[in-house]
Amino acid sequence: MITARQTRAARALLGWSQETLADKALVSLTALKRLESQNDLKVHESTRDQIRRALEDNGVVLLSSDQGEGVMLVQRSPQPRRERSR
Repeated sequence: MITARQTRAARALLGWSQETLADKALVSLTALKRLESQNDLKVHESTRDQIRRALEDNGVVLLSSDQGEGVMLVQRSPQPRRERSR
């Protein structure tokens, strides 16, 4: 499960605003703000999942251990260009 702190940290690594993440995750800005709130507001699990997938699709790895939680940004290998068939 993605946490508020992980979401904020992941956005910072990507240089994204809340609006950008909401657009890419196909969720409302209000829902994202609820997730990122420090007041532990309720958020639908499907919303958390959409946000997590949007971040992971852009190179974010969510980390969780008995010592804490975090995020990491990985470089994705560029897709090889396909030659056009004639």
